[in-house]
Amino acid sequence: MMTCGILELFIWVSSISSLFCLSSSGFSPADNYLINCGSSTNTTVEGRVFAADSLYSNLLSTPQNILANTSSNSIPSSDNSALYRTARVFTGVSEYTFPISQSGRHWIRLYFYQSVYGSYNLSSVSFSVSAQTYTLLSNFTPTSASFIEFSVNVTSSSLVITFIPSDNSLAFVNVLEVVSVPNSLITDDATLVNPSTSFKGLLTQALETVARVNMGGPAVSPFNDTLSRSWVPDQDFLVQKNLATNASNIAAVRYPPGGATVDTAPPTVYGTCTEMNSQNDPSSNFNVTWEFTVDQGFQYFLRFHFCDIVSTGANQLYFNVYVDSWNVAQNLDLSTLTLGILATAYYMDFVTPINDDGKLSISIGPSTITNVYPNAILNGLEIMKMNNSVGSLDGVASLGPSSPNTKKSMGMVVGLSIGLCVVVVFLAILFFMCRRRKVGSSGHSKTWVPFSTNGGISLTMGSKYSNGTTLSSGSDLGYRFPFAAVQEATDNFEESWVIGIGGFGKVYKGVLNDGTKVAVKRGNPRSQQGLAEFRTEIEMLSQFRHRHLVSLIGYCDEKNEMILIYEYMENGTLKSHLYGSGQPSLSWKQRLEICIGSARGLHYLHTGYSKAVIHRDVKSANILLDENLMAKVADFGLSKTGPEFDQTHVSTAVKGSFGYLDPEYFRRQQLTDKSDVYSFGVVLFEVLCARPVIDPSLPREMVNLAEWAMKWQTKGQLEQIIDANLEGKIKPESLRKFGETAEKCLAEFGVDRPTMGDVLWNLEYALQLQEAVLQNDPDENSTNVIGELSPLVNDFNDGDDSTVSGAQFEVSSVDDLSGVSMSRVFSQLVKSEGR
Repeated sequence: MMTCGILELFIWVSSISSLFCLSSSGFSPADNYLINCGSSTNTTVEGRVFAADSLYSNLLSTPQNILANTSSNSIPSSDNSALYRTARVFTGVSEYTFPISQSGRHWIRLYFYQSVYGSYNLSSVSFSVSAQTYTLLSNFTPTSASFIEFSVNVTSSSLVITFIPSDNSLAFVNVLEVVSVPNSLITDDATLVNPSTSFKGLLTQALETVARVNMGGPAVSPFNDTLSRSWVPDQDFLVQKNLATNASNIAAVRYPPGGATVDTAPPTVYGTCTEMNSQNDPSSNFNVTWEFTVDQGFQYFLRFHFCDIVSTGANQLYFNVYVDSWNVAQNLDLSTLTLGILATAYYMDFVTPINDDGKLSISIGPSTITNVYPNAILNGLEIMKMNNSVGSLDGVASLGPSSPNTKKSMGMVVGLSIGLCVVVVFLAILFFMCRRRKVGSSGHSKTWVPFSTNGGISLTMGSKYSNGTTLSSGSDLGYRFPFAAVQEATDNFEESWVIGIGGFGKVYKGVLNDGTKVAVKRGNPRSQQGLAEFRTEIEMLSQFRHRHLVSLIGYCDEKNEMILIYEYMENGTLKSHLYGSGQPSLSWKQRLEICIGSARGLHYLHTGYSKAVIHRDVKSANILLDENLMAKVADFGLSKTGPEFDQTHVSTAVKGSFGYLDPEYFRRQQLTDKSDVYSFGVVLFEVLCARPVIDPSLPREMVNLAEWAMKWQTKGQLEQIIDANLEGKIKPESLRKFGETAEKCLAEFGVDRPTMGDVLWNLEYALQLQEAVLQNDPDENSTNVIGELSPLVNDFNDGDDSTVSGAQFEVSSVDDLSGVSMSRVFSQLVKSEGR
């Protein structure tokens, strides 16, 4: 029976595999107009025959029949150079009317070469082009050789393409293509990027090809594409080339039945890819990003092409795909989408929100699923602009059907537009002059808010320049440091002065003119973090002043630099004192005090301001220690302002550090302060066990610290995995309380996790349990038992700024705390501490 079952399975797999190997031999278009405009003869380019102009002259309506040509010497040599030697010139509104034998989407491909054709100088002409009711080009001036590809859905028996010269100008075209597109190539639906819902209506959209990219592979010419498309390599679009590497296995590509075909993309696209350059490092955690320039005010249709040619088996490759900051394909496992058969072509379609900044970034990065090697791939990408609400692909206005008054109407629109622009420019000049006068009289610029370096209150306007003031830490306001001063403080960024390297860049030890030590973090242009994180750090740290948050002294942004200057923390990171650096081991009391200090800093972030601030990157490497081992939370580049009062969360792209990331935030992309609580729970176990949070060198069940520690905590045997340096030095009651606190922090759902205020109470109590002999042992299973409130806690409204230590509490019964909100009490304590 078993043999028979295996045989049946083999036959089934073989059948499926044979189907996957089948591929379309290519599409034969019902309509295929290729016109070499202005030419008296046919021209063959890469196997395609472009017909002489005269063969289709009956399709053209134009005021004058002008065929022009230029000398072959003026056309640079290229595959299309033969097509640029002749042109059809239009002196007025002209129309091509193409009979359509089969309705559906059609390519419209326009070729232009800016040159002098006989007596016609076409180097600075301006004109518009429309197709049916869609505006394809508006006031367009070709630059050198231009090839522009559109596609429109033709539902009638003819397609009208109209050329409209601007006033006192001409229009022209060198080559015109109208070719049928397979109906299955672009269907009516896709997925919206944000919000992530279904999008319908693509069939009614006119599209303009912005980019068609072969990731990790060579350029693909129309001759090697069944739909005569051109694909370009991705190197020019990669933001950081060193983070990417290429792979190729074209022969392995399979096209599945009912899925992608060679018409979707050729084997040269699916058989090559760009992947993460992980360099066999299982801790790699970065994204590979491509950036494209696009027109503002439009939505874009995106097609991602995938084909897993890098894995050796199914369910090995998991990764994320991002459009700008949105995660559009989370934990993508291609093998589950292709019946487990590798090297199978697959594509995904998305529609973006309206673009508002002229840039579109595409990223791939590792999944945060545990025990998965970090890798991600992309084989190809197509970006197409969608027409706006008035049917235009170029500008706001739609040209609409041609009419005798078209040029006159365009002239009125242009005239009104120019008049409006003049008024706007005039008002802008007046505003600038007034602003300049105001700035000149005050000597200040409202760039970013200043920073108080001595605990004073930040003002609302800061000095942009130091005005020659000697730089020192004693100034009341932190200034924008001149680059020369930062160079002097760091001995011109001497490599031997480097004290750390992070995601933003290198950190140097520095010395100001008055001898004050500082830490200087210099942004690396190749870093995944950039201007956004730089500004966030400045804005966040200029709002807060707290003894358990690292103080920002100033910044420098001269010469495109991104430099942050902090108070110097003598003892470095908490992580360096736990493992990997040979530092002396910390005692249990020191570890508890560091955790308590860190919790105070985070609790202040969550409650000490009008709106909560969520750190988003809590980890042992971002907890710094001063000369007295007092903990301060650092690195606010990923911080995010919390939700409004009437909301429960902030919807945002997932950011953070592998191993510390809140799984609920990862799944739902909904950020709350409880995400920081989860990360802090991982830190607590890291402090207790003194090992990395992710260690691939360990047995599978031990790789992830949080999972491993929770198993032992659930068994009630946490003492089995503590740091060997702490064995026999932790009182069982203190360890139990500490373990319960960490366990609560790591609850699967945020609603079940404590607040940072509650965490703070319990860590204080764990410290008491370590130091004090209890008269009455409280309920061991309670995670919120604390001692009797000290006079300071009872009288926090009196304005005492003293700090609270575990020794100030006397242990009593839980009943003594009836009606007391722990979060509220500590919120007031930490707020008073921050004043």
